[in-house]
Amino acid sequence: MADLSISASSRLAYAQGYLALGLAREARRELAALPREERRGLPVRKLLVECAMGLKQWAQVVRLARPITREDAGYENAWIALAFALREMNQIREAREALLEALPHHQFSSGVLQYNLACYECLLGNLAEARRRLVRASKLDGSWEKVARSDPDLKALFAAGGTAT
Repeated sequence: MADLSISASSRLAYAQGYLALGLAREARRELAALPREERRGLPVRKLLVECAMGLKQWAQVVRLARPITREDAGYENAWIALAFALREMNQIREAREALLEALPHHQFSSGVLQYNLACYECLLGNLAEARRRLVRASKLDGSWEKVARSDPDLKALFAAGGTAT
């Protein structure tokens, strides 16, 4: 039974604080203490995705994030988490497909989405498309090119002489 002496909003705040400190287990414990009807809510499920990411529970990330992308397509973190978890499960094509589905909602504002697409395209051997995505990511946020140079997912792009400029 949930401890009702602590309000749901306080538990959410505690969970967010734990996540900010990298304490995913503690955050999940706070969320689990919420009444059942609260745990079904979108704000709690979004935090549960972050908990699963922190705990590297990739199958759980996929299970939790996929419905959120359909309910709140504007919530970029669900798309990124979904694709990242799929990539960690070595499902590169599926990761790319997830981000391609997210593009209509985030393509002009999300450097991380473009960057991750560059990684997935590179891993799939599509170097020209990887280069194009990396250029887009760098235009949205100039720090991506520096990050890319040490990313093993982009090794083939740089070995072939690829740059983001």
